[in-house]
Amino acid sequence: MKSLEELKAIRERVQSQLNVRDEDSKQTRVVVGMATCGIAAGARPVLNRFAELVQERKLDDVMVTQTGCIGICKYEPVVEIYEPGGKKTTYVHMTPEKAEEVVTRHLAGGTPVKEYVIPASITAPQ
Repeated sequence: MKSLEELKAIRERVQSQLNVRDEDSKQTRVVVGMATCGIAAGARPVLNRFAELVQERKLDDVMVTQTGCIGICKYEPVVEIYEPGGKKTTYVHMTPEKAEEVVTRHLAGGTPVKEYVIPASITAPQ
């Protein structure tokens, strides 16, 4: 069993990690599905292009990450954008060229690219 001091130290460390996550929630997150189906459909060049463009344009409030299966394999490559406040936009059949347009119009300009967005009714749990 751990001593009370050790348990308090663990608690403080975990709480500080949670605070870091809260600060990250102020960022826009670009999440690229990189499960086997996504990779096979071309997600890796899409992920790389998003990362390059965000860095080139110095979009410091945007974080590009990857995840496993998003669950809509026939629409791969899939990219989800999570904005502060909870708004989520799901882009489908993405390419590096479409990523450029999404960065320009959505991430830098604030307007989602509707022609690449999947309807919410498809991604919502049934």
